[in-house]
Amino acid sequence: MQNEQINPWKIINQTTVYDNKWISVIHHQVINPSGGEGVYGKVHFKNYAIGIIAVDDQQHTYLVGQYRFTLNQYSWEIPEGGCPISENVVEAAQRELLEETGLKATNWQKLGESFLSNSVSDEKAIYFLATGLSQHQPEPEETEQLAIKKVTLSTAFKMVDEGYITDALAVLALQKLEILLLQKKVTL
Repeated sequence: MQNEQINPWKIINQTTVYDNKWISVIHHQVINPSGGEGVYGKVHFKNYAIGIIAVDDQQHTYLVGQYRFTLNQYSWEIPEGGCPISENVVEAAQRELLEETGLKATNWQKLGESFLSNSVSDEKAIYFLATGLSQHQPEPEETEQLAIKKVTLSTAFKMVDEGYITDALAVLALQKLEILLLQKKVTL
């Protein structure tokens, strides 16, 4: 389409109202696409979100369970973490997989990229399929109290379908893998 590259928003002023080592919250005074004055808040992420579907030779995958502070509830997810924008994403994925599950993989395939909540943030997720697994000692961060669950891939797909896995990155990655497997565009 011809207008895809034209930004209809005009920024009058912007102020960072909060900043830490992971995010900034930016308040914008804007002219909206209709020409009216308005405000827009943006959460800027300083890291990519990295997700890994680790699949062993028997087509089992590994889920990570943890209590999520922001939701005030427990969540089952694929192994995930942050990757500083300047870091190699595969190296970050390898580190996160080892950190959370103790797994190392010899084969890495990028499954996709997505923006997780593009109406309020610029957080970009990158997700991978990891195979050729070997078990080592997990190295969780001090803020992580993790449980590991090994399930069949079909069980993980069902957990998404039934709403048991609700983490956006895990849902996106698992659904993408399921589609690619059905289309025979990826093999395990």
